[in-house]
Amino acid sequence: MSRSDRVLADAEAVLRRHSERGQSLTARARQRRNAGLIRKVKYAFWAVLAVILGSAVAGFVVPLGTTGVMIALGVLIAALLLIGLLPTETRVRTEALAETPLTALPLQTEIWLENQRKALPAPAVTLVDSIGTKLEILAPQLEKLGPQDPAALEVRRLLADHLPELVTGYQSIPQPLRREERNGRVPEKQLVEGLAVIDAEIGRMSESLASGDLDKLATQNRFLELKYQEAKELGQ
Repeated sequence: MSRSDRVLADAEAVLRRHSERGQSLTARARQRRNAGLIRKVKYAFWAVLAVILGSAVAGFVVPLGTTGVMIALGVLIAALLLIGLLPTETRVRTEALAETPLTALPLQTEIWLENQRKALPAPAVTLVDSIGTKLEILAPQLEKLGPQDPAALEVRRLLADHLPELVTGYQSIPQPLRREERNGRVPEKQLVEGLAVIDAEIGRMSESLASGDLDKLATQNRFLELKYQEAKELGQ
């Protein structure tokens, strides 16, 4: 069995072993969607209330008549339609990750990954779940770092540069070609290998932060780049 096949097999095994973790990530995504739906309901309530109060006040000054009622109804329908068009799920733009404060970066990265889930193959989704779990652990640990600390820069490089480049590089390949060999490489397998490296790297970062070994965290970038370079060639 080749190294790429082993990675895919390991990813499938992770899916089975960590199904409960995946469910917790799905639950967090569902909670975010529910929160977005609740916001839309609140906006709709205030829109209805505003139109009713506005119409009542206007009615004291000038009788509304049929025309006024129709205008108020039109305004209400337009407001509800606009509210209905608001996204229920939180969306994070790829370029926004580079501008996100360090302490908020793990959560924003998790949301960004959740946004990409439907465009990824099953073994990659398994690793996305694992990465999301590790990001949840990593988030509070970053509070001890300054934004310009070498360790902080390393975390930002991984989450805001390497990870998005890997995923968007895969997505840029036409779907029929993603499982075909190109120059001795299969894009889907390269994606899974790259995500496996990043998943392990996030875990190592969290361990280094927990142990207070910030120097070790800040000096591992070259190793990651060497491991990651082949997967990064996905989009080339």
